[in-house]
Amino acid sequence: MRVGLLTSGGDCQALNATMRGLVKTLYQQRKDIEIIGFLDGYKGLMYENYQIMQPQDFEDILNKGGTILGSSRCPFKKMRVIENGFDKVAAMKKTYQKLKLDCLAVLGGNGSLKTANLLSQEGLNVIGLPKTIDNDTWGTDYTFGFQSAVDIASRYLDEIQTTASSHSRVFIVEIMGHKVGHLCLSAGLASGADMILLPEIPYDIEVVARDIEKRIKTGRRSILIACAEGAISKEESMLSKKHYKLKVASREGQSVVYEIAEKLSHYIEKEIRVSCVGHAQRGGQPCAYDREMATLMGVEGAKLILNKNYGQLVVLVDHHLTSIPLLETAGQLKYVDIEGSAVQNARLMGISFGDV
Repeated sequence: MRVGLLTSGGDCQALNATMRGLVKTLYQQRKDIEIIGFLDGYKGLMYENYQIMQPQDFEDILNKGGTILGSSRCPFKKMRVIENGFDKVAAMKKTYQKLKLDCLAVLGGNGSLKTANLLSQEGLNVIGLPKTIDNDTWGTDYTFGFQSAVDIASRYLDEIQTTASSHSRVFIVEIMGHKVGHLCLSAGLASGADMILLPEIPYDIEVVARDIEKRIKTGRRSILIACAEGAISKEESMLSKKHYKLKVASREGQSVVYEIAEKLSHYIEKEIRVSCVGHAQRGGQPCAYDREMATLMGVEGAKLILNKNYGQLVVLVDHHLTSIPLLETAGQLKYVDIEGSAVQNARLMGISFGDV
């Protein structure tokens, strides 16, 4: 039985732990298993860049960050685009068939899983495992890598608070999350942020300024704002998708936190500083919870392969590991529920979302 394996998209913690759980289960349950590791994600599948893996390749990687196979971004919207005569989908199918694979296991986020579903619809045997620090894959309560990223962002916010207090400043800290704010929300709650700005809740800069002034009047020396990179103002939320993209492009790669800081400077006198956690959120060793969940998700993926239950995505629902069709999750995002208990309970304890 020949199983292809690839990690696609942005890296995150516990990719190696997931592969280890999947492969060790396959090796234990069948003696005729051969693992083909594709290097640098879908590019490896396209260009036949792979290596025959050995059991020892998956030892001692449980707590190792990144991915032993490497990764790359191959945007889904370009998968059907033929560039310089190169048909990406046809090339991937050709490699799959040439290597006589029985199944391809894809560890990826939303874009990668859309491509996995595309290949499944093209007749290949594919399973998916949900990785992303954004925890925004539709159909699963959890994606491995999320808790490790929350831990890193929370520690960063903790450390910023001491310097913010020492110098009596307002600090706006950018947390990853372009379209969805699960990471920023969790890190903000865990670190005691005064304000959390999310893509799902458009902010009003006057409300943000008012809330800061109100806290200063109570004697607060510093204010901590956790801001998702995709935070959006009420004015921006009314723009068309095209015009909003132009607005973002006008920042010339500069983070939204700088724009918010500049706007706030017209309303408050307190010194404002900005900071960005950055790619560290995706790096380093996975936390214990991610190692456990990734391992168990890997085992669940192996079970799908052994049972020939293809076209499925491993998911966690109500603390139970199961699977759903790739078709159900492809193209959908799991947004923060703004009426959910996390947001509503945060409001009850006085955390501001900059909207009311």
